[in-house]
Amino acid sequence: MLVAEGIGKRFKTRAGAIDALDDVSIAVEPGARVGLAGRSGSGKSTLARILALLLPPDAGTVRVDDEPVRAYGLRAPRALRRRVQLLWQSPRLAADPRMRLRDVILEPMISNGRRSSGASDRTALLERWLEPLGLTPELLDRFPHEVSDGQLQRACLARALIVEPRYLVCDEPTSMLDVSTQAALLEAVARVQEETDLGVLLITHDGALARHWCQRVIDLPSS
Repeated sequence: MLVAEGIGKRFKTRAGAIDALDDVSIAVEPGARVGLAGRSGSGKSTLARILALLLPPDAGTVRVDDEPVRAYGLRAPRALRRRVQLLWQSPRLAADPRMRLRDVILEPMISNGRRSSGASDRTALLERWLEPLGLTPELLDRFPHEVSDGQLQRACLARALIVEPRYLVCDEPTSMLDVSTQAALLEAVARVQEETDLGVLLITHDGALARHWCQRVIDLPSS
């Protein structure tokens, strides 16, 4: 499981210290859909970054498949970073506007040490995710500003999945999308889960959405 126990995080500001998280615990099993609901300012995004091994907690521990996490960010072992991927809230901020979607999707293979041996291998990896995520081949040569928010978020989802993670942390992934596009994105994630044992944590301020889509929901109170 992806497990966080007793997580605490404090940020220093000019006005003083702010406790973003205080003694928060959560677990995501392979194949499960877990929802984390909370208001703005409750620390949801901070917890997402901690679970994705991008931000170290000030208190508590994180374990990935019973392996304790001792280093975060680029210092975290690549094998652990590959297991947990993050789908960001805004695809416009997550994708480099200078890169075509093809390169946006393939970028994690380099940063996570999964370089492909040739163009045919890269094409096969891309084709693996196009149909399940509702993407078409002609989109791959477009830049982010040439596609819709929904298409770009699905490309960002493909980028997260291309390194074959065991866990996907989704930080408000539908908040920038209209209702029909929200449904299409979550259906795409569900199709991936049917083929894999991917564990998903859906972080959202929309408690009704979390309870409709997830198998269980944890409410995160404001600090």
